[in-house]
Amino acid sequence: MIKSWKHKGLKKFFDTGNRAGITAAHEKRLKIILQRLNAASSPDDMNTPSMKFHKLVGNLKGFYAVTVSGNWRVIFKFDDTNAIDVNYIDYH
Repeated sequence: MIKSWKHKGLKKFFDTGNRAGITAAHEKRLKIILQRLNAASSPDDMNTPSMKFHKLVGNLKGFYAVTVSGNWRVIFKFDDTNAIDVNYIDYH
């Protein structure tokens, strides 16, 4: 379950469907990612080929990422069985 958010627009999209804080072209992909992340109980639950799941290093060490499109990622950490610090970034 998603317990905390870093990106207010992504949270609003998840809670209400309002796209104001996200790139409109990413709507379908974000919906899939967030539904799966909310159902996940460990990072490995996100590890499917279509998600392009990977651990981050450097200043984002401790985060995991899945690909939205191009350079856009949803990044997150896990605290026990909950996703925390969920963010939507262009990090390359």
